[in-house]
This record gives sequence, C-alpha cells and structure tokens, in this order.
Amino acid sequence: KVPIGNDVDASIIARGTPGFSGADLANLVNEAALFAARRSKRVVDMQDFEDAKDKIYMGPERKSTVMREEERKATAYHESGHAVVAKLLPKADPVHKVTIMPRGWALGVTWQLPEHDKYSKYKDNMLEEIAILFGGRAAEEVFLNAMSTGASNDFERATKIARDMVTR
Repeated sequence: KVPIGNDVDASIIARGTPGFSGADLANLVNEAALFAARRSKRVVDMQDFEDAKDKIYMGPERKSTVMREEERKATAYHESGHAVVAKLLPKADPVHKVTIMPRGWALGVTWQLPEHDKYSKYKDNMLEEIAILFGGRAAEEVFLNAMSTGASNDFERATKIARDMVTR
C-alpha cells in the first residue's frame, strides 16, 4: 500500500491518463512512489504523480545531455511550432505540456493530452495531427531560416498517419 498525500486529486490523475489499463495505473503509482522515495518523502503527492506521468509518457529526463544555446533555441522554436499549430486547430487535443528538456531520444517534447478516450480516428483529426507534426519544421523555417534533422521523427509519424488514412 502506498501512502497518498492530501493534495492528490484522483479525478485529475484520471483525466491525465486516458486509455490506461489497471496495470498502467499500477505502474504510475509505483513510479510516483519511487519519485517520493528519492525525495525522502513519506507520502506520494501530486507532484510525484505528475513527474511519474511525464516519465511514462515522454521518457526519462536526460539531464546529462548538454545542448549548445543555439540548439536549445532551435528546439524551443520547433516545439513552440507544434504547440501553436495545435492551439489554433479546432479539433486538436489540448496541449498539456511543452518542454525542451531532452527526454528519451527527443531533444524536446510537445505533449497533447486527449480529454477522453478515443477509439477511432477520423480524417479531419488525422489531417490536424499531420499539420501539428509539420508545425515544428515550419517554425524552424520561419524563425530560424533553417531546417534541422529534429523533424525526422515528425515526418515519419506524419507519413504513417497519411498511409493509415489511405489504407485503413
């Protein structure tokens, strides 16, 4: 049994974990407990849950990765491009978090969080997802007058969505 702090709001956790199975939720609680233990706390609070959710969704922070200021700036513009396009599109999932802290294999992450579980995808939503994925590269071109390889994963994902639109 994991002792939970008074600030923990189960409804906020539930809203932030759409599609999680019981095992996924158990993993979230375990990760949150690990964060609390590393901080020498006796109870797991909401910040521990947020940090655990970030780790599960976006990968572990790579604090040891040293980025030059120029690269940090380019990453910030890139991620901002995703976020702005997502904000402007009417059917896009809300932007939950944007970071330029390297996580997993990414130098930055723009994380959209659906407001409810989704079981099917529709053409208009898929086109918006593609536009959001291209938003990072567009921001690089507009604000930096340059293009980086940082968008390669975005292009792979956009290509997969486009292929799914045609073949599924």
